[in-house]
Amino acid sequence: MKVAVTAASGGLGQAILKYLCAEIGAANTIAVARSPDRVSRTDIEVRRGDYQSVTELTAAFTAIDTVVMISAPVGDWDRISMHRNVIEAAKQAGVGKILFTSIVGNGLEEDTWFWKTQQINRQAEIDLRESGLEWVVARNGLYIEKDLAHIVEAKSIGVYHNIVGDGKCGYISVDELAYATAKLAIDNHSNGQVFNLVGEILTQARLVELANQVFAMDVRYEVISDEENIAELMKDPKIAARGEKVARMLTGCFQAVRIGAFDVESDFQRAAGRAVKSTLEMIREQQQIMAG
Repeated sequence: MKVAVTAASGGLGQAILKYLCAEIGAANTIAVARSPDRVSRTDIEVRRGDYQSVTELTAAFTAIDTVVMISAPVGDWDRISMHRNVIEAAKQAGVGKILFTSIVGNGLEEDTWFWKTQQINRQAEIDLRESGLEWVVARNGLYIEKDLAHIVEAKSIGVYHNIVGDGKCGYISVDELAYATAKLAIDNHSNGQVFNLVGEILTQARLVELANQVFAMDVRYEVISDEENIAELMKDPKIAARGEKVARMLTGCFQAVRIGAFDVESDFQRAAGRAVKSTLEMIREQQQIMAG
């Protein structure tokens, strides 16, 4: 079996490559990226493949059995067409199966600023089911790395705030997502199914409490307004560089958590063959990485 991972230069892509190499060997693991030079691994084949080009992607998928299609990044481009290009290229290249990394949600997010982004994810799922290919959808929970970094940064002022309040969701690390995704990619028993890949369900206050425990901090959690949250996110240079539209979408993610749209039952053990790591364990792993 040969498995190709698209958007392989990103954090999730490279983590999936690591676990695929462990499962099926480096010779059977292919990285596909718009910028091949940004793929850090030197022991696997790297092929150029831009989501905007069916021709490039078709060539990149030559002799590939399964494609892991990582969701196209949010931005001012046609993400629906980008996902469709991957599916069309896979069909033209004779690929048998696509695994799509989507996002969790139980439908309540329709009333949030996140809904427009979520509709694109759900359209990709529909397109995949109608493609005639074997398929798997891995709906990812929120990355714990991102919010944990903001909580740790808040140590200097002693307070971490967002709009979520008592809303709950299951944070999960990129590494845990990658482990489960690699397992799903090579397990044909998972075909035709949707998996929610999330960790234990908890509130923002509990997440801050666990971060305090691991990082020896005394940060408290406070609720702010939606507009204040956008302003806070825009202080992050990476988010600011992508524009207020992205900050609004990310605030929409918090709106979804606030109303319970990301409070879903985890399918991690069914996907990965083992229980998901505890939130405390994932935070400890991140602490070691940050110290490192």
